[in-house]
Amino acid sequence: MAQSKSFSGRDMGIDLGTANTLVYVLGKGVVLNEPSVVAVNAADGGVLSVGSEAKETIGRTPSNIVAIRPLRDGVIADFEIAERMLRHFIKKVTGNRRFSRPRVVVCVPSGITGVERRAVIEAATQAGARQVHLIEEPMAAAIGAGLPVSEPTGCMVVDIGGGTTEVAVISLGGIVTARSVRTAGDAMDTAITSYVKKHYALAIGERTAEEIKMSIGSACPTASWTAAGLSALAKQLEKNDGLEDVGGDPEETQGLLPPDRFTIRGRDQVSGLPKTLELTADEVRHALTEPVDAIVMAVRQTLDETPPELAGDIMDRGIVLTGGGALLRGLDVRLSKELDIPVLVADEPLDCVAVGTGRCVEDFASLRTVLDAQPGRLLGTGRL
Repeated sequence: MAQSKSFSGRDMGIDLGTANTLVYVLGKGVVLNEPSVVAVNAADGGVLSVGSEAKETIGRTPSNIVAIRPLRDGVIADFEIAERMLRHFIKKVTGNRRFSRPRVVVCVPSGITGVERRAVIEAATQAGARQVHLIEEPMAAAIGAGLPVSEPTGCMVVDIGGGTTEVAVISLGGIVTARSVRTAGDAMDTAITSYVKKHYALAIGERTAEEIKMSIGSACPTASWTAAGLSALAKQLEKNDGLEDVGGDPEETQGLLPPDRFTIRGRDQVSGLPKTLELTADEVRHALTEPVDAIVMAVRQTLDETPPELAGDIMDRGIVLTGGGALLRGLDVRLSKELDIPVLVADEPLDCVAVGTGRCVEDFASLRTVLDAQPGRLLGTGRL
């Protein structure tokens, strides 16, 4: 997202995601949304590009250039590159003025360890923040989705990002019970890549797998696009050059989306030559069975440990889906059928975590209690 103004000295909220990093500036809203990718010169370690420009190089770089994703499974995998990426994004937002050290609220998965929390704080501090506070992803997602997190009533949010799926039950401004599993958007991409490789001996890249998932991926045979899902997906595809001249009308957008087939290009592993293949939505749904089942199981296990009174509230209010994974066609239908509970997709699922983090910046005094909470009451973490 191009910057035309400097927001020097303004506090900001950062959704430091595995797939994308979003920056919310005090009084301005979300002003930056770019992929969490850095292109580095392997010879001297110099940073060549960050964000959207770097993502274009994934799978297309010569031997002397490496495209790195510094976050894996929701946590920092490469501290130095993460710090340089954060510095670039903060500088892009605040401009080149000296002494611009904003207070920053950073969103982190609820299942990270103390060491990983300190790594995030140190990276943000080294990148130029004067003060760093952390907020857990499900809490930020719930605030961004407009749920009444401060009231004595149960709210359930499922935030499906790139590296982790965060499931949490929230009441009275705190997380009552939560589960963080490292199965989310990246796992879906990997599942599609493995399926194509196994059944067609065709090697495809990360970007191709992501395009397949966004275009014809689904979680159940009766999948259908909601108006909110269509609008958000169209924006994402347009940003990735997946669609051109996408209008705001959901019905018009539906006509532009390929309903059940997608043509891919890759390298035939038998002949070693380029090959074109057409995948159907049924095949992609079959490929996504394992990661989708893992997400459903995480939600089921969290509900199983939810206090009865709060479980009753969730039956009335339903479960809210946020994050990029919420755009997977039919996921809300699948969860609703499996759990017999209403499931809703947030209006702007891609921005919920960033907006929630930003609201903590806007109303820092009243939401101070949700920041820097220690994840001491997690039911379980890890990869399902």
